[in-house]
Amino acid sequence: MFVKQNANKIKMKKTNLIIYWIVTGLFCLSAVAGAIAYFAMYDMTSEMFTSLGVPTEVIYPLAIAKILGVIAICFIKSPLLKKLAYLGFALDLIMAIIAHINAGDGEFYGPIIPLALLATSYIFYRKLNAKTAN
Repeated sequence: MFVKQNANKIKMKKTNLIIYWIVTGLFCLSAVAGAIAYFAMYDMTSEMFTSLGVPTEVIYPLAIAKILGVIAICFIKSPLLKKLAYLGFALDLIMAIIAHINAGDGEFYGPIIPLALLATSYIFYRKLNAKTAN
């Protein structure tokens, strides 16, 4: 009985790990793609930020922050830095949703998908790093 429970826990942990990396990978790809777009298509990004009422001076720092956040989530071992990266991305995406709603451009749904991926990634990060009560 104990061996079967232990095998189920190991299988569940592997499943959670696979889900975590798929969801986290998709989120990180979208974040890096956004950062690259900020650099490669600055004029278009600048117009979008202006239409949302966001200062264009934040474009390059935001792109760099996105890249650093992806590095923190994927490669850094520090739980504090990972949590700060998750928090930073969550704030960025929530503010993007609010800015689009405020501008009335109907594009508020765009940040919802990355936000859902981020939330799922964080939930599975927490599951994988939960302390066992044995």
